[in-house]
Amino acid sequence: MMMVKGGTSEWPDAGFPGIRINPQSLMPQIVNEDAMAEALAASTDPGDLVFVRLVEGHAAEAAELLAEARYKDPGSLRLRIFEADVLRVSNRFDRAVEVFRQLLAETQGTLEEAAVRQHLGRAYFAGGNVGAAVESFAKALDLRVAGSADAALIYASTVALQRAREVLEQQS
Repeated sequence: MMMVKGGTSEWPDAGFPGIRINPQSLMPQIVNEDAMAEALAASTDPGDLVFVRLVEGHAAEAAELLAEARYKDPGSLRLRIFEADVLRVSNRFDRAVEVFRQLLAETQGTLEEAAVRQHLGRAYFAGGNVGAAVESFAKALDLRVAGSADAALIYASTVALQRAREVLEQQS
């Protein structure tokens, strides 16, 4: 696990204390171990522990925790997104994309669509399909702006789109 000291204040928020989105890899990364541990200790949401284990790269442990959480809350979109993230962390990018596309079909036209598109873009980016990542991030950004989403979400989509476009340009 890579810890980052300082210089992360401009990194997009990952939605959990002590964790931010690395603007180069576009993946969540621990930037403040103490803040993360404190928030995790105070949390009663099993999804938070799943998320932290995913960020730490512990896909097998995250999958076990996720199975238990999904049993208790089978309809949770957040937990279903984590299922696809387990695949991404396990380098099963094609399967992760497939799961995100299923979720996208279910969330099309809803407020959740932007979040699914953002995660789909990250799976594409991690798997090397940067052109598809650009399209997914652009659509997520459009939806978030049109829906007057929280500024942190719009910022995260903007950073991801800029990075994916930068990488795509370098590949050309």
